[in-house]
Amino acid sequence: MILALVAGAVVGIALGALGGGGSVLAVPALIYLLGFSPVTATTASLVVVALTSVTALYAHAREGRVRWRTGALFAAAGLVPAALGGLVAARLPDAVLTGAFAVIAVVVAIGMLRAATGEPEPDQAAADTVERAPGKGAAVRAGAGVGALTGVLGVGGGFLVVPALIRTLGLGTRIAVGTGLLVVAVNAIAALATRSGAAQGLEWGLIAPFAAAAVLGAWDGKRLADRIPAETLRRILAWVLIAVAVAMATDATGVV
Repeated sequence: MILALVAGAVVGIALGALGGGGSVLAVPALIYLLGFSPVTATTASLVVVALTSVTALYAHAREGRVRWRTGALFAAAGLVPAALGGLVAARLPDAVLTGAFAVIAVVVAIGMLRAATGEPEPDQAAADTVERAPGKGAAVRAGAGVGALTGVLGVGGGFLVVPALIRTLGLGTRIAVGTGLLVVAVNAIAALATRSGAAQGLEWGLIAPFAAAAVLGAWDGKRLADRIPAETLRRILAWVLIAVAVAMATDATGVV
């Protein structure tokens, strides 16, 4: 119970502060701290991600940091891939899921370290722009990829959505984080819809405190983002993810 509360809080804080990355910690926490199998962990992670992202989304929306039209474009592109990914995940061996997750964790960590080196923030005019027509095609492709990733691995995909919103549509970081949470929430719910059978066998006595702590942590994460530079938060989370990836890769390959 204590482990569930602590792990959930960390996931929520990361998701609320950065709009992504926190959910990548949820799956390994559920596997290695709470004893879930990879398949049930990815399903339980979707529950946590859905609840947490909706909570964090509300907090950002109150500050006017959500571009609903842009988020809907991303989310719509990912609905079908997320649903199909949920069906595929139930048929993959545990070692494949674990190995794939380790790869994703490294990719996320590298992306966060690059972002923390000081990639220039779009100017205010761009930050307040809702959409730029040349970026719509890229937005749709990115949304579809994130949806598939969410469905298979049970991650929110905000670590991909936020950079895509910044680079292809010109949103500022704070607005991209808020808008990305809309995409994360919709994808997680769509993926869960295809896993209703798997959800029935989950240990709700552990998932409930995990999710509750994550929801509360999301509020703290949003406040934390207002006080601590995003670059610092990204560096910390990136190195944690690298350590997690090494552990998961070792487990997947059977190396002691």
